[in-house]
Amino acid sequence: MAGCALILLLSGWALGPAAPNCAAQDPPAGSVAQTSAGSSNEEKGFTFYEFYGGSFNSFGHVTKLDTTVGYNFNRTFGIDAGIPFYFVGVSNTLENPGPRSVNGVGDAYVDLLFTVPNPTLNYLGTLRGTAPTGDTNAGFSTGRATFDWDNYFDHNFGRLRPFLDAGFANTISDTHFFYRPFTTLGLVAHFEGGASYKVVPALRVGASLYDDAPIGQQKIFSRLIPLNGAQSGSALGASSSALPAGVSEIVGPSSIARDNGFSAWVTVQPTSAVAFEAGYDRSVHYATNTFSFGIGVNVGALYRKARRAY
Repeated sequence: MAGCALILLLSGWALGPAAPNCAAQDPPAGSVAQTSAGSSNEEKGFTFYEFYGGSFNSFGHVTKLDTTVGYNFNRTFGIDAGIPFYFVGVSNTLENPGPRSVNGVGDAYVDLLFTVPNPTLNYLGTLRGTAPTGDTNAGFSTGRATFDWDNYFDHNFGRLRPFLDAGFANTISDTHFFYRPFTTLGLVAHFEGGASYKVVPALRVGASLYDDAPIGQQKIFSRLIPLNGAQSGSALGASSSALPAGVSEIVGPSSIARDNGFSAWVTVQPTSAVAFEAGYDRSVHYATNTFSFGIGVNVGALYRKARRAY
């Protein structure tokens, strides 16, 4: 438990924990993130997506603007690349005399996409690689290259769409449910399972269970605590005695990044190119509630539609 307390303090959530949904990098089909990052129903050619989303609770917020461009070789193979920009704010509930907000770019990424639509079982595989373009001291990067191999499966039973997601990575990635207040470096297996239900053509509701199982040593880089000398020590309180002033990361066993819990969300998709989402995440491991939102726009699809109109 001492390790858990230290990571929560470093993450800026005081004694209240982070609530990561560290599972699927690619969420259930039809969600905002799928609209902004998927390619399963795109025609051959270039793609362009914009996504803005964020997570909030009583200790602070992390929001992200993500621009992704890519190319679909066919309905099966595609590639995309992008770079996120983060906006981070710390709640006054934290005993933190430093800056209350910080903004900056994250790690640039490239995705290799493999899609197999099938009447029996749909599959979307993603292999993501990142380059350390973000600021490590701000928690926007680990300072190392990372990877995330993700495998998503679903099947439609009328209005009901159950899904299963499993992956293996050396970092815990953000998801559309949670934009975490820290970045991690260390091997991790992540799992998520659940279902979404089409209430009406433009409205879906969903829920899932998730589990993140880190393997071996983990490193944590905070996004909420200004890690510069005395401010770092003040924010960490008594736990700071384990860290020298100015340290921007902590190292510990797998337990410091462990988490499990459940999520629920509502997706409104008025057109095939635009989607809005609101979500809730409950970390059972850390007993914390987090609320999230997302707006995804398929700019490439809108452009092609406008060209056809003329």
